[in-house]
Amino acid sequence: MTKTVELLSPAGDAERLKMAVAYGADAVYLAGKEFGMRAGAANFSDDDLEHAVQYCHEHGVKAYITCNILPHDSDLVRLPAFLGLLSDIGADAVIIADLGVLASVKKHAPRLKFHISTQFGAVNSETANYLYSLGADTIVLARELNLSEIRQIRRNTPDDLGLECFVHGAMCVSFSGRCLLSNYLTGRDSNRGNCAQPCRWKYRLLEESRPGEYFPVVEDDGTYIFNSKDLCMIEHIPELLDAGVTSLKIEGRMKSFYYTAVTAQAYRKAIDAAVSGVPLDPLWVKEVDMVSHRPYTTGFYFDEPEQYYADSSYTTAANVVAVVESCSSEGDAVLSQRNKFFRGDELEIVIPGGVPVSFRADKLFDENGSSIESTPRAMMIIKTALPCAVPPMSIIRKRTVQ
Repeated sequence: MTKTVELLSPAGDAERLKMAVAYGADAVYLAGKEFGMRAGAANFSDDDLEHAVQYCHEHGVKAYITCNILPHDSDLVRLPAFLGLLSDIGADAVIIADLGVLASVKKHAPRLKFHISTQFGAVNSETANYLYSLGADTIVLARELNLSEIRQIRRNTPDDLGLECFVHGAMCVSFSGRCLLSNYLTGRDSNRGNCAQPCRWKYRLLEESRPGEYFPVVEDDGTYIFNSKDLCMIEHIPELLDAGVTSLKIEGRMKSFYYTAVTAQAYRKAIDAAVSGVPLDPLWVKEVDMVSHRPYTTGFYFDEPEQYYADSSYTTAANVVAVVESCSSEGDAVLSQRNKFFRGDELEIVIPGGVPVSFRADKLFDENGSSIESTPRAMMIIKTALPCAVPPMSIIRKRTVQ
């Protein structure tokens, strides 16, 4: 079993990056304003990238920068300067999916380590070994592999080649994310970071001689024919480590800071339990239900993937209402509001490194110390008493399902 394993969390902006670091990630992946596969995320300017890398290193966390689009020649013009920037600011690696980008890294930023993105579609040891011979530090294996295949790749590749796999988050219907639906239906290039997610749309059949009559594409399970469940492997970390995986990756640069925090903490606990050889506390399995998600699946890791589901809805068992900005040793806290809540509400505190703590919001005050009944204004400052001292970036949530 792999004893040294990395937890890799998404960071779509600075707040999410700080949450990932606070809640237990060993590394984060983030993007600049160009070249990343999540163009819709806030992402980071050049200056922000430098600050982000510095913040990570100050906290003992690695920072990987995504450069994983499939670039056209027009994209390549600006690529050398970007790669040089990443090398200069001390990025721990760049994540790439294209051999042309690999060549550019070796030419323009030879000191910069590079990881091969899942978009490359590596499914065998020959590919992995060839990429290793070109200088790849880590291979993010294709999501279509099962555990037996991953184990075989591990046996047939050098020990110092990192093998990274996704363990949680949204799944793409196309092979390793290489999709043309968005290009065809909307003109937005999914392989250059602008996917419109038409796989999540509801489709009907229109027969040529019956205009205006729409027919279901399938009989019993709805018509979301390309729609995948979300991946969740939190109960199977020991199997992944036994297969030789060295980095466990959470999807979600478009997701909220709350999603980033909760998934990082849950998988941190799952990894620590697996490495220590102790059972995982069921609390952390339940925690991944507390974020917005589609129904969960284990993807292709086991013999019979069950990914399709006939809906486009998300579920969650809780909503964020505030974030702790500061807290005294007596529990007197200053919060910033994220959703409206009321005096007397039953709430929970999600604490970095700790278990959730329940409490009742019996007293609420505005920033001037005046008593209030609710928190109606976005990002308003709130003062309240918590049942214990907690660090900044603790999250206050209200359950939607008891």
